[in-house]
Amino acid sequence: MNNPYFDLLMWARTTGFDIALTILIAGLLLRVLEIAVLGRKRDLAAPKGNPVAQGFRTVFTRSVPRKGQLKVAPVTYVGGYVFHLGFAIAFLFLGAHIALIDDLIGIQWPEANKALIETAAALAVVAGIALGWTRIANPVRRALTGFDDWLVLALSLLPLVTGYIAVNRLFGADQTLWMALHILSAEALMVAFPFTKLTHAVTFMMARYYNGSIQGRKGAES
Repeated sequence: MNNPYFDLLMWARTTGFDIALTILIAGLLLRVLEIAVLGRKRDLAAPKGNPVAQGFRTVFTRSVPRKGQLKVAPVTYVGGYVFHLGFAIAFLFLGAHIALIDDLIGIQWPEANKALIETAAALAVVAGIALGWTRIANPVRRALTGFDDWLVLALSLLPLVTGYIAVNRLFGADQTLWMALHILSAEALMVAFPFTKLTHAVTFMMARYYNGSIQGRKGAES
């Protein structure tokens, strides 16, 4: 007897992926182009510092919590690092994902073992839930959190959760169905990527360099 979810899985792996990838690439190119054409007025004053060096320095220094901030918001900082690192490991070092990237751009690297991938994915989910809780528990963060923030968090967690369930067949899950849901959730993330705060994964370096270079030109640190 044929699995009733097989056609859904095949659509997700072919047509659905092609659509999502097209929207992702076109959307990101559009966003980067929008940033590039904004430009800025030429500063005719002599630079007091090194804008290039300060720009690159800011890219890295902004990735480290400022002194005292780790004590003020430990869940936000630790949870953020764990989530991003766990997501990156699960995405970049799973054999199936590496094979997909190889098919797309012809680049591959060694895969990690299953235990590491699953641990990273599980920790990322826990960290994501913790980050969501801080948005509810903290009155200020709750007031600043909008629909876009919850959408981004949900779309980021779904591929991890569905993939974990599919691989381990939890709760007697139908692997074909959950693999289809995993791929579809990843494609939903791809479609939303250029049009939500998820874009920061691509533009954060540009923004940090820009801010750092401005301050560097003024002879200040950023």
